[in-house]
Amino acid sequence: MGFKSTLRTIVPSCFKAKKTPPESKSCVSKRHSSKRLSLLDLSNPGSPLSAGDFSNSVIGTNLHVFTLQELKLITQNFSSSNYLGEGGFGPVHKGFIHDKIRPGLEAQPVAVKLLDVDGTQGHMEWLAEVIFLGQLRHPHLVKLIGYCCQDEHRLLVYEYMTRGNLENQLFRSTSCPYLVYKPAYTNTRKKPVIIVLIVIFTYAGFSISLPWLTRIKIAVGAAKGLAFLHCEEIPVIYRDFKSSNILLDSDFNAKLSDFGLAKDGPEGDETHVTTRVMGTEGYAAPEYIMTGKLLYFNLCHLTTLSDVYSFGVVFLELLTGRQVLDKSRPIREQSLVEWARPLLKDPRKLDRLIDPRLEGQYSREGAKKAAALAYQCLSHQSKFRPTMSNVVQTLEPILDMDDIPVGPFVYIVPTEGEKEKVKEAEKNEKGEETKREKKANSHPKRPKGLRHRHRLSSSRAVYSDTALYRTLKNDLDSPTNWGKGGINWKN
Repeated sequence: MGFKSTLRTIVPSCFKAKKTPPESKSCVSKRHSSKRLSLLDLSNPGSPLSAGDFSNSVIGTNLHVFTLQELKLITQNFSSSNYLGEGGFGPVHKGFIHDKIRPGLEAQPVAVKLLDVDGTQGHMEWLAEVIFLGQLRHPHLVKLIGYCCQDEHRLLVYEYMTRGNLENQLFRSTSCPYLVYKPAYTNTRKKPVIIVLIVIFTYAGFSISLPWLTRIKIAVGAAKGLAFLHCEEIPVIYRDFKSSNILLDSDFNAKLSDFGLAKDGPEGDETHVTTRVMGTEGYAAPEYIMTGKLLYFNLCHLTTLSDVYSFGVVFLELLTGRQVLDKSRPIREQSLVEWARPLLKDPRKLDRLIDPRLEGQYSREGAKKAAALAYQCLSHQSKFRPTMSNVVQTLEPILDMDDIPVGPFVYIVPTEGEKEKVKEAEKNEKGEETKREKKANSHPKRPKGLRHRHRLSSSRAVYSDTALYRTLKNDLDSPTNWGKGGINWKN
């Protein structure tokens, strides 16, 4: 009963309507309209959040209130075919909003997050998400479109992010199109016809590597999102900055999501806020964890510089292509930060640090600056870490560095006109070989039994475009070669 009565005072729209106490109306007018509502306002009996639902507050001007039935229509009753994934909050499904469901709202794809009542998060995390994202708007924060609070159901409706989260892009296998050349024969002319098949498959252990500049672009976007939060009049400490909470759109623009653990930062002369230890293992700042062990009730000191450390960890994941904790690696390399910190200080060891999947295609000068920045962010003493605004200023120039090496050699299949030239060159080459053979056979043979010296000439391998084309052509035309290369192609 105590929990339910608390919900009634915080979000009355979830329950039956009741008359508003007359004294609360006078308290609303005393509040400065331009000031952002914070989580601390929930304990204030004069807050608009306790006097009426979100639609009567500053938050309500930016959000749509959906019914559970509407969200079922949007997601096709939370169909498994629309399932996107699941986090600490609960499962996420893709949906589509159109005019028939919500007149006046732009038709668009959305992501609907449903609170799992048996999960690690609850109503307060849902409420924090609504309060923060209902008021904060920035290009690098995911847009919250609306919410649903009906009976025990708690749902959130976001803009849909095409490329999912950064963790998936960096570490998980990805389906990739490949061209398969298969010769076939027509019934009339008996001439070979090349048929190009596009096969989509997932190869075990295969993942597409993000290019260097794309990784820096993602880091810049995420840093701008954090810098915006930290520079608010009431600073916002994100508290759960990690690769799975960074969403990417079709152009790899990064946006921060999941504000369930976000916290209002210190105001005025305060240096920190005291809170419970929350977050994800490997990403939390060391001083944040240590003070939690020293203080009673698992409380700790939290500052915006705690977010800077977490950013350093994610930035390190981008640079190395390694996960923050990986039990499959040797013991000394299982913790990414412990393994990488000594390498960050030495520019000569960059090749050991940078993701080998980049195959050297990165800016050397940019990598040096990035490594130095990551080392600062990961400082064990928070006072030596840069602010997120300084991080942005350091990262942005790296995008303009053009000392990236030229990519690998690419063989271009010749056109019809070029094929004729290739055939002509092959004929000339065969003619020259025949002449050389005749000339060699024309020399008189030495009689047997005579001693003579043999002249040994070192053999030379001649590599030409013609030979390369002939080899590739034979490989493509031979059915026995379709299944080679570690991939079992099916006809």
